[in-house]
Amino acid sequence: MSDIDSLAPPLDPASGDGDQGGDIISLRICVPPMCNGWRLDHFLKWRIGRLSRTRIQAVVAEQITFADGRRVRSASRVRVGEIVHLDRPAPVEPDVPRYFSVIAEDEHYLAIEKPAGLPMHATAKFWKNTLTAVLRERYPDERMQICHRLDRETSGVLLVARTAQAASFLMKAFENRKVQKSYLALVHGHLDPAHGTVDAPMKLVESRTHMMMGIMPDGMHARTRYTTLEQYPAHALILAEPETGRQHQIRLHCAHLGHPIVGDKMYKASEADFMAYCDGGMTPELQAKFDHLPRHALHAHKLVFPHPITREMTTIQSPLPADLGAYIDSTCAPLRATGDCS
Repeated sequence: MSDIDSLAPPLDPASGDGDQGGDIISLRICVPPMCNGWRLDHFLKWRIGRLSRTRIQAVVAEQITFADGRRVRSASRVRVGEIVHLDRPAPVEPDVPRYFSVIAEDEHYLAIEKPAGLPMHATAKFWKNTLTAVLRERYPDERMQICHRLDRETSGVLLVARTAQAASFLMKAFENRKVQKSYLALVHGHLDPAHGTVDAPMKLVESRTHMMMGIMPDGMHARTRYTTLEQYPAHALILAEPETGRQHQIRLHCAHLGHPIVGDKMYKASEADFMAYCDGGMTPELQAKFDHLPRHALHAHKLVFPHPITREMTTIQSPLPADLGAYIDSTCAPLRATGDCS
């Protein structure tokens, strides 16, 4: 699994995705095991994302309470399983593409094509403009479960269960690596060798301003196969197949190889540029640093998964989207084709 908004898990539907009344949104955030003992400000920086230290301090002072009523301080330690209450004014949400197309479906699952720019779950910045909200609007009588995750800026195939039985089976299939995932990525430079495997453990680390994934010897096992499909003078289109499902895995592994994904704001740009974008949005100066591409060039190309009822292997595929194709046509003159990404 591989946006800036998706380092943290979604809000737990069992405890409520939040409650909106008037101009106030109430979020209930459960502390996962990996965050046990973290400082509250560090936990919020990881969970909310895209906020500067100053804004995090304001959130702690004005918007946070603990379910057990204990005193709230930036240095307070959060405990696994406890609920952190965040009550905040409803945000003015950025415009996003509030749609998706259905690639394949039956009574047990939907395979949809998520557009780049649509976040999956509620965050501090997005509430109504999320895939979960759009799913509820389109299918008001069904309680669906998204089975895996894509970053906000990543487009492509996403699997949604339509029943509790299908959700249980498919999510276990992802967890047990019974699902084959393939991504298309436009990266900087030429990979040498043109195909290979990245085996580099990953761990959540804290930079000076935000939380991000990093390559660490004591991190979780992470392995990605890659194949160069086409080379251009200064770029390459690759097929990336993650054998493990770590957050931001493909993006971080590409950057680790020295070939970051085009337009990646977190793992290609500098920390200062990333925070400038988070705090002030896109500017002409930042556009140049982010390769003049509004989103990162990563697309979930194909899923091969066991059907939740018949157990037959099912293949869902999505070609390179029009925006990335147009970017390649306008920016990358062909040099040598070595594969097929149809």
